[in-house]
Amino acid sequence: MRIFPQVVIVALFCGLASASAWTQEMECKPCNYDFGKVEVGDSTSYSIQLTNTGDRKITITSKSKRGRAFSFGDFPLPLKIAAGASVQLPIIFKPIEKGHTDGVFELVSTAQDSRLTMDVSGVGESNGNPQLGLSPASLNFGNVTVGSSATLVTTLTASNAAVTISADRSTSPEFAILNLELPVTIPAGKSLAVTIQFTPSSSGTDSAKAGFISDAKDSPTIEHLTGTGLAQDAHSVSLSWNAVQTAVGYNVYRGNAKAGPFQAINGSLDASTNYTDYTVADGDTYYYVTTAVNAQGEESGYSNVAKAVIPNQ
Repeated sequence: MRIFPQVVIVALFCGLASASAWTQEMECKPCNYDFGKVEVGDSTSYSIQLTNTGDRKITITSKSKRGRAFSFGDFPLPLKIAAGASVQLPIIFKPIEKGHTDGVFELVSTAQDSRLTMDVSGVGESNGNPQLGLSPASLNFGNVTVGSSATLVTTLTASNAAVTISADRSTSPEFAILNLELPVTIPAGKSLAVTIQFTPSSSGTDSAKAGFISDAKDSPTIEHLTGTGLAQDAHSVSLSWNAVQTAVGYNVYRGNAKAGPFQAINGSLDASTNYTDYTVADGDTYYYVTTAVNAQGEESGYSNVAKAVIPNQ
């Protein structure tokens, strides 16, 4: 009779062994990481090792994070991890302000414990040398009729620390910085849009500089300005054409003969379907063609030829 309990115990033991053979587990190494001190506006990355310690494949199905200064690196989902295998989870720290900050990364998978969380932290600091960036670095107002005005926008960015602008100035009265109330402080990582106006007082091309004086180490920050004033009675040629559905912009070409050769006269790709040529001379004859450019940068052949005869004054 003592033999039967021994048989039952062996059977139960085998059953437990069979159940444990099919575990699915995912571990992180490390599960907590401190990035330390990083300059505001700069970034650094680190990879956490994820290991499938079970006996079956695991599939990571979703990911999420908390903390504005932290982000995932290249980690496409869904991601399958074979039993015993490991993968790297890249994470990025880019502080947007000074001081300590925390973050949490979470993965959801088919593991028995489906949610895996990893805690991260870091400190944003400033080296005391704030920088003020400017984009674009130059503005070209093109042709503007004397007595009228044109405006363009430039963007000032405090890249690594807060920057206070205390003064601005222009080297020419034809260029004016509009509605910038000073002093103004741009927080670290933030930008400020500034409008500049060109009002030519006479015909011809004028160049100038707009400067922004601040506590940035590269002060003053300089914007280069160019514009051309046109006399009110100057001749011009207005062109228009039909839109091409696949085009992201157009080029305009001009020549002195119907058969060409033609030279591009627009400084950059024109998104509209019209163009005005202010650079014509009295008594001359001009021929125009246009081309369409798609998103891949591919340019079409010439359109039909348009002719313009400029009268004498």
